[in-house]
Amino acid sequence: MAERKEDFEAIRQIYTVCVLHFIDGMKQSEISAALNLSTSKVNRLINQGRKLGMVKIAIESPFQRLVDLEKRLTSVAGLASAVVTPTVSGSSETTLKEVGRAAANQLLETLRDGDVIAITGGKAVSAVVENLQPERSFDVTVVPLTGGVQGKFYTDVNHLASRLAEGLGGRSMLVHAPLFAESREQRDMLMEMGSVKEVFDLARKASVALVGIGSILTPGSSYYDLHPMPNPDRQFLVKSGVSAEFLAHLIREDGTVGDYPLNSRLVALDPAQLSQCPRAIGVAAGAEKVLPIRAVLSGRFLDSLVVDEETAGSVLEAMENLQNVA
Repeated sequence: MAERKEDFEAIRQIYTVCVLHFIDGMKQSEISAALNLSTSKVNRLINQGRKLGMVKIAIESPFQRLVDLEKRLTSVAGLASAVVTPTVSGSSETTLKEVGRAAANQLLETLRDGDVIAITGGKAVSAVVENLQPERSFDVTVVPLTGGVQGKFYTDVNHLASRLAEGLGGRSMLVHAPLFAESREQRDMLMEMGSVKEVFDLARKASVALVGIGSILTPGSSYYDLHPMPNPDRQFLVKSGVSAEFLAHLIREDGTVGDYPLNSRLVALDPAQLSQCPRAIGVAAGAEKVLPIRAVLSGRFLDSLVVDEETAGSVLEAMENLQNVA
């Protein structure tokens, strides 16, 4: 009986100390003075409370619904991480800006001095660059993953690589070659040019990749910038199973790279080569990106995805339905 009373007194003391520390917010030194205990004794009692399972900490976000979507995305898509931002109703531009800001913060959390950052062009990556606010300079090198697009200055990969490097306080190396060659033979020749090869060799060893996910159907999408083509040709691609553009490659719904003549003329890294990159961050927003995101996730090209809430919900609904059917 005496032993049980002794146990109760010990537990009561642990409980009292833990309440004062975790609930009332008192410092260990304050508890020590209030209860006439040594600081080391207070610290020991707190640790005992943790070991006995008496301390349970719950942290909830005001945006818990977004946190829940992030958890579902990482689970369903096999991602290392996901960031979901609020969708701004009626303003696709503001929604993309919010996604860009979140991706910029994730990039900054990831970066280390000495890193190589490989990027694509496009509106989403442009939104990341526009919203970058580093608190210090980074000794990094930024390189393109694709050739450039004439006449699309603000979303061209070389322009964005230069601006990203400038914003981070690093340096950039550019690809002085068009995105599309005239033929497969010309493409092979361009890829072997010393200056182009040097940049792509560096891109293959990148620590971080920052990539957009493109639609091939929506007017105004980046793929129209990359390769204008008649609408019937686009409809043929869709009927053939093409769902997305990724690193300027046409990607099928199952995530495989399509065997299409356009792909053979690309001055760009193959999407499969991103598997060598420890951190590939995909950035996208908008209903038109639901099918493209699904295709890219099916291909397992990404480690992380930054997306808006409505788009994330639609992607998850489709992917979870497919899993339930399987």
